[in-house]
Amino acid sequence: MPSDVVTTTKQGKVIVISGPSGTGKTSICNQLLARIPHAVWSVSATTRPRRKHEIGGDLLPGVQASYEYLSIEEFQAMDDRGDFLETADYVGHKYGTPRVPVEKAIGEGKHVIVEIEVQGGIQVARRMTDSIRVFVLPPTRETLEARLRGRKTESAAQLKKRLAEADGEIAAARDSGCYQYFVVNDDLDETVRDVLDIIRKETE
Repeated sequence: MPSDVVTTTKQGKVIVISGPSGTGKTSICNQLLARIPHAVWSVSATTRPRRKHEIGGDLLPGVQASYEYLSIEEFQAMDDRGDFLETADYVGHKYGTPRVPVEKAIGEGKHVIVEIEVQGGIQVARRMTDSIRVFVLPPTRETLEARLRGRKTESAAQLKKRLAEADGEIAAARDSGCYQYFVVNDDLDETVRDVLDIIRKETE
């Protein structure tokens, strides 16, 4: 079997990928979906409006849908019922990972890829202690700044704020103790191999 493929087990795993904006965590998740048989993307719910290019959906094999779009009332009702694995507030909107689809998928032997922020990772660590939690780091702060600047989507003030947020996220991830693994994303292919090795070690 090729070394970059992870087999499934009778019981799937939740695989949390976290990291500051600009570290490449979404690219890593896309590669994991492509290389792990029967892996599915966990679609978060959010109260923010749908953007034109985004698609909604449930857990999809090999496809990264955007979000499940809910009203504030719908989101709050789900939260009150305990229907979220984790929730977070970000830039005035609520985000959460629906619990039932995740539990159903792992019961079917599927690995569920969850890309969430640190506050969500901490909640998953508490509620699913056997989850695999990986935090993605930039090679250096200067590299991260260059990546964010290269996007050309933010002003100088926004860039400064984003870097400060990244510093806070990294510190929170280390202090929380909830991430078993920290990987430095200097080269995407190498980083994906490292994460696949982690998953293989935890599941085989």
